[in-house]
Amino acid sequence: MASYDRSRAGGSPRPPRTGDTWWYAAVAAEAPGSFSTRVRTRTRRACLGAVLVLTVVYAGLVLTATGRRWGDAALTGRRADTVVTTLLREHPSLSGLITLSLVLGCLLLPVVGLIRRRYALTGLAAGAVVTALALTALLQRYAPRPRLLDPGGALVPSGFPSAQTTLALGIALGLALVVPQRQRGLVVAAATLWAVAVGAYTLADGRHRPGDVIAGALVVLAVHCGLHSLLARKGRVRPGARRGAALSGLPATLPLLLVAAAGLGAGLWLLGDTLALPATAPYDPAELRLAHRCGQALAAGVVAAAGLLLLALLRHVELERPPVPFRLGGPFVEAAGAPADAELVGPFTEDLDHEIS
Repeated sequence: MASYDRSRAGGSPRPPRTGDTWWYAAVAAEAPGSFSTRVRTRTRRACLGAVLVLTVVYAGLVLTATGRRWGDAALTGRRADTVVTTLLREHPSLSGLITLSLVLGCLLLPVVGLIRRRYALTGLAAGAVVTALALTALLQRYAPRPRLLDPGGALVPSGFPSAQTTLALGIALGLALVVPQRQRGLVVAAATLWAVAVGAYTLADGRHRPGDVIAGALVVLAVHCGLHSLLARKGRVRPGARRGAALSGLPATLPLLLVAAAGLGAGLWLLGDTLALPATAPYDPAELRLAHRCGQALAAGVVAAAGLLLLALLRHVELERPPVPFRLGGPFVEAAGAPADAELVGPFTEDLDHEIS
């Protein structure tokens, strides 16, 4: 007996499953333990957690004197790091390459979505990138912070959070909305590795401090988790394939996992030594170099962890539209008086005479 037949004595005791009929799935999506509710709960908690961590980073690295001193030491330590100075001197085209990659990333996101004809999801992905950049600009302009002056006496503009990291990671996480589920792990992980490289270059070039890159990654993570929570609330998510998706993304997910683990582990291990800087100059060049490498490790680990967290939250989650439901038709339906363009209420006519012996 099919799961949508009327129960009768001696029939099958198996209850109907979500997905057997479109009308049961629509009702079950609002149940407390439904798939949509679980996705909404975990993405909402991740969004709130990202906002909380962003607040802690802002309070610790911007508002405290110790955090500002560590950020300045990491920024100055790039000159004491021979590896960084040699790389920038021998490859001056890196700046133009990073800018070109950001432009191509801005084009790649809508092109992929339009080619796959996912117009609504493409608009949401682009809107998430714009929202993250707008929040970054507002924080840079209006977030309270001590007034910093350069040697000439001019006010130093705030780089908290980093706009380059926000844009790069926003594009990377936005691809999760427009690529198929089976290729999501590979595409998003590879794009997140690119965002890690963009953040590392901004630190090596002296454009931003480590806290700026970390804050940019947290802003993007909060925006995308909030967006996916809203999609789950609207019933736009459904269970996806459980076979083959993890293996297809392993070539890029495994390096991303190694970057996140190594970056966070090494950064936190070195952080205790680099925070114990003297309150006044002069500083030891070895301490400055260590602070810069600590900041690079922490920034790379946080950016990589943000991409991994979103992939974990969307594991086995399908964002595509479900298959088109069946439609009533034929002479028997017309004889029963059902309108030709009416929405379906089930696979049988309204007289409910559909018992199967």
